[in-house]
Amino acid sequence: MTLSLTLFRPFVFAALLVAGTPPLPADDWPQWRGPQRDGVWRETGIVEKFSSHQLQPVWTAPVGPGYSGPTVAGDRVYLTDRVNEPAPQERVRCFDRSTGKPLWTHTYPCVYRDIDYALGPRAAVTVVDGRAFAYGAMGNAHALDAASGEVLWARDLATEYGVKLNVWAVSGAPLVVGDLVIFQVGGPPDACVVALDVKTGRERWRALDGQPSYSAPRLVRLGEREVVLVWTGFWIAALDPATGKVWWQEPYKPVNMILNVGDPVLDESGTKLFFSAFYDGARLYELPRDTSPPTLLWQRKGVNERKTDALHSIIMTPFVRGGYVYGIDSYGEMRCLKLTNGDRVWADTTLLANGRWATAHFVQHGDRTWITTEKGEIVIAKLTPAGFERISSAHFITPETPLRNRAHPIAWSHPAYAHRSLFARNDTQLVCVSLAASP
Repeated sequence: MTLSLTLFRPFVFAALLVAGTPPLPADDWPQWRGPQRDGVWRETGIVEKFSSHQLQPVWTAPVGPGYSGPTVAGDRVYLTDRVNEPAPQERVRCFDRSTGKPLWTHTYPCVYRDIDYALGPRAAVTVVDGRAFAYGAMGNAHALDAASGEVLWARDLATEYGVKLNVWAVSGAPLVVGDLVIFQVGGPPDACVVALDVKTGRERWRALDGQPSYSAPRLVRLGEREVVLVWTGFWIAALDPATGKVWWQEPYKPVNMILNVGDPVLDESGTKLFFSAFYDGARLYELPRDTSPPTLLWQRKGVNERKTDALHSIIMTPFVRGGYVYGIDSYGEMRCLKLTNGDRVWADTTLLANGRWATAHFVQHGDRTWITTEKGEIVIAKLTPAGFERISSAHFITPETPLRNRAHPIAWSHPAYAHRSLFARNDTQLVCVSLAASP
């Protein structure tokens, strides 16, 4: 009997340890590209490899079409979509995070005029302090109670500010800083960027002239100062979050058309700023620690969209790590560049098929890069100067969006990584896939 108890004690102790271990903290994904808008996923307890080549969803929920990705705050998932019956409408929607059950929907009339790829909304919903901020393709801005869907205020920013929308409409997600919500609007003559009061929707400040781009504003720290970093159709600029004062602005005039979609990217030191566009190639700036203008370190651009130099990115946001840049070029080629001069270190064509605007989204998790592709594939990878190492991959969603000059449909929406799960959408479904490691 003594022997049996002795053998049994370690198992009892292990069980008590498990039972007494507090649950791992879970993170939200409440806005575009994550909690800090930097494309970094910081949760622990995540799978190392997939057990199957086909991931089965925990739940699915029917949705309408759109390019906007989901966001997650607490026990809720937020998404925008579009329906044409009984009339053209955009919708802001909220679902239960655990079950996918629809909790509320706010619908408003929205006729798409003079925009291409008129599938549905583009911008992710931003959720902060119990409020959900949505920005539709035609410039309709809404502040909603995140729990009930009650409309707190609504404004048609494109009409009110006399905006001439870009050909692919509005895509930059709103940014909340304190008691302000900041939009890239493009109102002439001096309202390219506009800050509204989060409670009332009243304008608090406006800044910059010129047309908007498709890029979302970011809050970053430069030296001792927090600034709103914006990449508009005509400028790359740093603005004071409270007042809109322009600390510095550098001209950005596209040679062909406005087609900057991804975010400007900082290196780990916060002193180098990299950005890349489909037609205009890539640039790297040295950022000041004060309010003086940045210094252009290099600028590289290819002959055209096929004969590219450095990186001509589209839709996705590259990332910078350890002195190297990683991103997807104009026709789907994954590249690694030296940050110091833009020289190409390697190129890979195994991730995506060659195709105009071929797209994948990168999210960093420790030393690994999680990649979701337009083919509905998710890849756990290591990207280093030595190359692209595919650790594990699986299919997670069926692409459904038709695309001109492509033989197959695509899935372009950026997913959310939250509560050890992947939340993603196509044109008919919102899905939740568990990425939690086994106990």
